[in-house]
Amino acid sequence: MDAVLVTGGSSGLGAAVVDAVAKAGGRPVVIDRQAPRTGVPWVECDLADTRAAEEATREALALAGGPLGGVVTAAGTDVPGALADIPGEIWDRIVAVDLLATAAVIRAALPELERSHGSVVTVASTLGVKAVGDATAYCAAKFGVVGFTRALAAELAGKVNVTLLIPGGMRTAFFDDRDDRYKPGADAVLNDPAHVADAVVFALTQPPGCAVRELLIAAETETSYP
Repeated sequence: MDAVLVTGGSSGLGAAVVDAVAKAGGRPVVIDRQAPRTGVPWVECDLADTRAAEEATREALALAGGPLGGVVTAAGTDVPGALADIPGEIWDRIVAVDLLATAAVIRAALPELERSHGSVVTVASTLGVKAVGDATAYCAAKFGVVGFTRALAAELAGKVNVTLLIPGGMRTAFFDDRDDRYKPGADAVLNDPAHVADAVVFALTQPPGCAVRELLIAAETETSYP
């Protein structure tokens, strides 16, 4: 496996993808606001600034030190609450990080991806196919990732493999800063992000001419799907 660029690679699913890529013999490179685990090359960036995200992608590609095998857009954020209660700047930031940065990073990486006939894995959510209340920004962004990825797969067919990942809830720090009413209950069964990361590597390592178009991965008792 060649170099793989991972956004949000310092924690959660992104960190699990970094570990899985390294285990598979690839070279992970991270874009994030915090440093990933020791030894992983990275570029610091607030992905809410999409022009900065494009520049960070170019810097990360320079760090990769070889062909780009794939891009995994695992960075994500959310602040749940009623639309009237979420400040506009926070609502906008959720959409910027979760959707607009996804497009910005892939756009900047496209020349290298096309040269290598590499792969893209975007990270949506089960809330990108099923809407719930108090999540207008997150649902808007993740529904957008679903549409963006399906359109991108059609646009790049034969040039770049594109996979849409739709994960359910995972055991990560994603829920830690929420009000208690928005946290999974004590009896919630969440997926192990390492299992989801293994599926990402599966998509990244398909042979030429074979593309995994969509992966929906959740705990068997996931409440947000179907």
